[in-house]
Amino acid sequence: MRLFYLLPFLFLSACAAPSAPHSKSSNAASSVAPGYSGKLPLNNIKLPEGFRIAVFAEGVKNARSMCLTPGGTLFVGTREAGNVYALRDTNGDQIADQRYTIATGLRMPNGVAFRNGSLYVAEVSRILRYDNIENLLANPPAPAVVYDRYPTESHHGWKYIAFGPDGKLYVPVGAPCNICEREDNPIYATITRLNVDDPSEGPEVVQQGIRNTVGFTWHPQTGELWFTDNGRDMMGDDMPACELNRAAQNGLHFGYPYCHQGDTPDPKFGEKRPCSDFVPPAQKLGPHVAPLGLEFGLSATWPAAYKNQILIAEHGSWNRTDKIGYQVSLVRLDAQGRSTAYEPFATGWLQPGNEVWGRPVDLEWMPDGSLLVSDDFADAIYRIYPVNSSR
Repeated sequence: MRLFYLLPFLFLSACAAPSAPHSKSSNAASSVAPGYSGKLPLNNIKLPEGFRIAVFAEGVKNARSMCLTPGGTLFVGTREAGNVYALRDTNGDQIADQRYTIATGLRMPNGVAFRNGSLYVAEVSRILRYDNIENLLANPPAPAVVYDRYPTESHHGWKYIAFGPDGKLYVPVGAPCNICEREDNPIYATITRLNVDDPSEGPEVVQQGIRNTVGFTWHPQTGELWFTDNGRDMMGDDMPACELNRAAQNGLHFGYPYCHQGDTPDPKFGEKRPCSDFVPPAQKLGPHVAPLGLEFGLSATWPAAYKNQILIAEHGSWNRTDKIGYQVSLVRLDAQGRSTAYEPFATGWLQPGNEVWGRPVDLEWMPDGSLLVSDDFADAIYRIYPVNSSR
């Protein structure tokens, strides 16, 4: 593993850009319900005026990270289920009517990415590749192992992956703990990139000091990398804030484990390095909201006020006294990319009395300009769209 820092990017990335692997072939697509069954309380979701929400797919067990191909296949990873799915809308009604199971029995295959006809899947320590996959959905091939030397710890071991503007696969490596200093291996608490065409080179560290990012993307104009980061636990209900971070260049350090939310030294490690050594977050998010997937506003069908603004899926707190998150939030940016506001966009998965019925995970734009939202708690994928667009 090499520590190698990159020059800033100039282009925007897109999804369309040990033991033997387990893969389960599906001889035929299983039918997806041709419409909303009414089982999910969508009437509880509150959106800005002019937006609606519908169900793109139900019963997608543990739906996590998503990747849409130019051919219209939505690949969906999971964390606990160990499966990878493919969904297709073959009749254009904005509801998935075909579902395939590409693989089962994998170890936390959260991350999915697509490039040159191949599906890439991230397990905890391995990157797998399924070639010519869209032509073989009903009978998936055995995967090739691209790289299998990432750390094996399951704590923050699940990964979000995406191909960057440089054609390399970006792979985070979370801290293998709540809070720890792992000087024995500098790959922990980083974002790396991997040359999948020559993986023997090993991963290259791009950014450091990141406790656990499960979502990142590149600015559509500047090419800068933006990512979410989940703050540490056991500092109380209201500390520290989770983070939205902006990497204006490569080779930066964002503070973990020494400094949290840009201004708060860690109780155990904070004396070793001051917060001034590190890059502060572009926006402090709520404490323990667990921000995961994010997307810049790119849809021409949405109001102009959302263009190049950031939408974030907040999975929600797991041990806070009063739950928080469980929403899609919006961070507004000015022309220089500075945050001017942090506000809710879609709420209602968390109800009064700490009752939860859904947990947003990832976001993905559809060709019609609607936004997909995966939910690993309700086993669903929603579709948010403005009322003046197609259903």
